[in-house]
Amino acid sequence: MATWDLSGTRYHVFICNGGSCMRKQGDEVTLAIREEIALHGADDLIHTTRTRCNGRCEDACVVAVYPEGIWYKSMTPETGRQLVKEHLLQGHPLREQMAYSYQQDRFVPTGNGAQGVRRTTAKP
Repeated sequence: MATWDLSGTRYHVFICNGGSCMRKQGDEVTLAIREEIALHGADDLIHTTRTRCNGRCEDACVVAVYPEGIWYKSMTPETGRQLVKEHLLQGHPLREQMAYSYQQDRFVPTGNGAQGVRRTTAKP
């Protein structure tokens, strides 16, 4: 895993390891993603970070991919491996797992991602 020099890094993957996500295989998802990255020799291209709660407990296990700003829901070890192979290495996001994507300066619900959205009014 590229930890000191991130200059070759294309993706930063945040894997929720908060309480709800841990009950939904958060640790196993983390390990599967990291194993798949290593299997493909992509350690210098993809950096992973375990996080605490991301506030989307109903979407557990949550994985967010940057710089695109795609938030995935209901991730399993199998979909974690698929994420590496399809999204991170081939550029094809997992549409069925997407909860939100970043478009036109804001996060936009994708599929069932709109459920449980808290609306706030922010002043510029």
